[in-house]
Amino acid sequence: MTLTLTMRSYQTEDDYYHIRAFLRRVMLLNGVREKSWHVARFDYWRWHGILNLRDGQLETDVFLWHAADGELVGVLNREEAGNAYLQVHPHLRTPELEDAMIALAEERLAVLEEGQRVLAVWSDAEDSLRPAILRRRGYARSAVAESQWRRDLRAPVPEPVVPAGYVVRALGDGEDELAARSRASWRAFHRGEPDQGYPGHAWYPNLQRGPLYRRDLDIVAVAPGGEIASFATAWYDDVTRSAYFEPVATTPEHIRRGLARAVMTAAMRRLQLLGATLAFVGGYETVANAVYAAVLSPEHDRSEKWVRRW
Repeated sequence: MTLTLTMRSYQTEDDYYHIRAFLRRVMLLNGVREKSWHVARFDYWRWHGILNLRDGQLETDVFLWHAADGELVGVLNREEAGNAYLQVHPHLRTPELEDAMIALAEERLAVLEEGQRVLAVWSDAEDSLRPAILRRRGYARSAVAESQWRRDLRAPVPEPVVPAGYVVRALGDGEDELAARSRASWRAFHRGEPDQGYPGHAWYPNLQRGPLYRRDLDIVAVAPGGEIASFATAWYDDVTRSAYFEPVATTPEHIRRGLARAVMTAAMRRLQLLGATLAFVGGYETVANAVYAAVLSPEHDRSEKWVRRW
């Protein structure tokens, strides 16, 4: 059966919620595996990536493909300049649709580097359809990949082991708490940079505006001195009964004390009480992947980065 598809750019707030519903449906059709984005990742890109990091715009960097009956079949979006992600209905994907999505990504989402256009397209490592199209279009698989770790929350989760003097709890709601959490994020993700570059905490309320944000799942480890030393934010989607960790980090002064394990474990125990059956976290680096494999489980998928320069 040949589908007649119509493509258009993102237009209204209704599109945002249609895409969210589509991502949930696709995840369920894929057996609750990250063959396309978890709905929380799309939320995080919008409320943190776009609003706080200036990482693109919905109206210029999101494209939708509909069937003749109006059903949403595919979504193309960026996350970080020069990176394209294809979200596709697993029962309606065709070589023609994927080729059209990649062609549009090359036209609208590529970046210029040293006089060349460059685009990275991400593909599941077990997929055979997309890599074949990418090779034909001149892409080469890079060494970069995202390991997508998962844990079955229907199995017991141990109580968190918290180092002496530390306290693991949910983030509070005061201004001082947001400032402390924001500073911890700066220290964890900007190692070696001077504190003079710290932008303050005005960005954090944008993160909290995400539809799936729950402060009781925004878990922190507080050091003996009162500063936030580690954190893990879990986003729970009760439609797929799955949760997505983003971000997870520990400040440089408090690494190698098991704090990331403690905050993630505490979050997973809370998720179990909410009815979650699965937790996900993505990692790109060796150290982070070792932690995630130990805290969640060795089970994971891989999303590979394919790059074309022309």
